[in-house]
Amino acid sequence: MEMLVGVGVFVVLVFVIVIKTAVIVPQRNEYVVERLGKYRTTFGAGFHFLIPFIDRVAYKRSLKEEPIDIPAQTCITADNVTMEVDGVLYLQVMNARQSAYGIDDYHFAASQLAQTSLRSAIGKISLDNSFEARETLNRQVVEALDEAAQNWGIKVLRYEIKDLEPPRSVLEAMEKQMRAEREKRAEIARSEGEKQALINRAAGERAEAIALSEGEKMKRINEAEGRAQEILKVAEATAEGIRKVGEALAAPGGPEAANLDVAKKYLDQFGKLAKENNTMILPGNLTDVSSMVATAMATLKQTGIKQPTV
Repeated sequence: MEMLVGVGVFVVLVFVIVIKTAVIVPQRNEYVVERLGKYRTTFGAGFHFLIPFIDRVAYKRSLKEEPIDIPAQTCITADNVTMEVDGVLYLQVMNARQSAYGIDDYHFAASQLAQTSLRSAIGKISLDNSFEARETLNRQVVEALDEAAQNWGIKVLRYEIKDLEPPRSVLEAMEKQMRAEREKRAEIARSEGEKQALINRAAGERAEAIALSEGEKMKRINEAEGRAQEILKVAEATAEGIRKVGEALAAPGGPEAANLDVAKKYLDQFGKLAKENNTMILPGNLTDVSSMVATAMATLKQTGIKQPTV
């Protein structure tokens, strides 16, 4: 019976020793092991054994990317404007031993250095540029942290500014400025539209005037050409009539026929005058129709009308 108790105690003792000495390291983690207070080795992911009462796991480090919230702080810009700035820092342990022995608390150190670096970077720019220079500010903070963190066994991956909050009075002034700028752009756009409308209207009126003048020009040219054609046709008809008269006079019996026609027209026109007027002045040789016809024929001969030769 005492033997069984002894065996049981031995088994329990062995089990406790195994539990205390066996170490299972999860994936993406490293454990720093010390022997009698001095660094011995670093355990990677897997199953490991420790020497009881001599070795111990002093530090446990995660190799995953770690986000660290940077509290809001008051910063002063180059134009002496205060603003509240907060952000988030992303870092990763690259060497578990250096992160354990290079610095006491790398989270606190990285947070404090990020705040001081950010205050220094914002102090070099104006308020207006701070909203546009977020990428530049983030890069400056990362560069400052990464240089200092080389001895800490960590790598600063990136820093992101979450909020930039100027004082309320500055925000109101900026809002008024932006409203004035928007109104200015709207007024400029409106004036440009009116200007373009006037230009288009003037161009339309000019084109209309040119078209009307061109139409009037073509109308007058056509009318002039029509009158010229009319005059030409009348002249040709007159010339043809004169030629016909000349041919008739040159023909046998032409002068006698011309005398008869002239006498007839003379009497017809004289009769019309008698009908239309109550008072008439009669020529002294009214009864001498033959002398009047002779005078007309003499005039025709003097004009030099000749029969055209065929």
